[in-house]
Amino acid sequence: MPFPFALPTTSSALLSSFVESATHPSLPLAATTKRSVLKDALKKHKRLAPRDRTAHLPTVQDAISNYVPFLIALYAASGLRDVGTERVDVDVRRPLEVEWRSTLSATLPGREPPRPTLIGLHHEVAFTLSTLAYTHSLLARSQLRMLHDATMMSNEQRTGAITAAMKHLLEVHSIHKYLLGLPSISAAKDAPPDIQPSTISALAALALAEATLLVVSKDDPYAAVVSDDRNESNRDWMFKAPSIPKVRAHVYARLCLAAAEHAGQAQGLLGPGKIDADLVKYVTGLRRTARGKAARFLAIDAELTGKTGEGLAWLQGARKEVGLASELKDGQRKGFKGLKQSWQERREDKRVEKGGEWGMDGGKLEEARVVEMLEAKWDKENSTINTQLVPPWEPLLANMPSGREYHSPQPYQPPQLDAQTLALMRAPPDPSESVFRGDEEDSGGDEYGGSTNEPVGAFPGTSHDYGRRGTSNSYY
Repeated sequence: MPFPFALPTTSSALLSSFVESATHPSLPLAATTKRSVLKDALKKHKRLAPRDRTAHLPTVQDAISNYVPFLIALYAASGLRDVGTERVDVDVRRPLEVEWRSTLSATLPGREPPRPTLIGLHHEVAFTLSTLAYTHSLLARSQLRMLHDATMMSNEQRTGAITAAMKHLLEVHSIHKYLLGLPSISAAKDAPPDIQPSTISALAALALAEATLLVVSKDDPYAAVVSDDRNESNRDWMFKAPSIPKVRAHVYARLCLAAAEHAGQAQGLLGPGKIDADLVKYVTGLRRTARGKAARFLAIDAELTGKTGEGLAWLQGARKEVGLASELKDGQRKGFKGLKQSWQERREDKRVEKGGEWGMDGGKLEEARVVEMLEAKWDKENSTINTQLVPPWEPLLANMPSGREYHSPQPYQPPQLDAQTLALMRAPPDPSESVFRGDEEDSGGDEYGGSTNEPVGAFPGTSHDYGRRGTSNSYY
């Protein structure tokens, strides 16, 4: 958690061939330069090894942030709107035609996602801001990744990492909501699945669900105890039993139910068959995790009031929500289903250690560990001390309370060109200076381990000394 989005790549485009400005003639060429830097950053990010991409995310974020003001200025001026307090005249020579990699489209195994040609500035705005949202989501994921490292983290460090991830996810939600507020994007009929209104709305709901769950995770001591218990370097085995005040346990349950509602909304908007199956599976798992957490907190609330039997019933409902099929006997899993779950957990732990695509189940395995820990502890106490009857869990789940919202997301304010930069755009472009078109070829491989621009056998960085590029398809 969050979902590991793949950043799309794009083709080069000379924006001055599609738009021109009588009042600010340098604006299209300056935008082309910023876009070329973004294109190169996305290509280089795709070629990096998965373990090296996290460190490159700030570079991609800066490239997008530098391009967005120029793109928004062109988009606003082409719609006869002012840029800030200044009037900018932009004439569209012909509709913009660019290619973007559709990374959320459902594709056959072993095939690259499609790279459709998109027509219009509104598609360029949608893909650029969506890529910025994906980057924020990956930055949030990198913050939460530290919680699974082998090193021990203090409560302050844990809270800081979760708070930073929460801010990134709220920014993701705001960006998607901003895109839905643009009429040309919300009404687009020819958009690929990545930037269709239903997909953008689903991703906004997904980000809000993830951010709401992080509010609970920030103050959830049980998940931290399970994580530390799994850590081999943890020697602090004599710790005070975690406790949650009664009122807060009930509040946390309602927050989890609100997150489950947002995840359920996203699940309904992501139509099967058009969107990547991994994303649909993740959203489904996140919804079940949120409902399992809610049942677990209601169990804690019941146990704190001395109703251990009811608490065990709530835990049985939590097991049902997260899909925990194995049963416990003397605190140990039994049967083939228990072996299968243990194998899945070990495989997930190895993914975390190696920096792989962990958390693709939406956090169900982590929540299942917490539920089993509490169930084993309370069942032992109930069998030896309290001896309370465990009621059926079905009526309890049917009468869950309503969700409660926590966040009040602020609207996204895209960066605008300042007055000084706009004033510089009034000068005509220097004919002696050529616009930067980027160092990456459109035909070059944009995947990890793909082809490069260097001729075969050439020393790196000397491609300009050769008569042809290394990506030529000619035999001679």
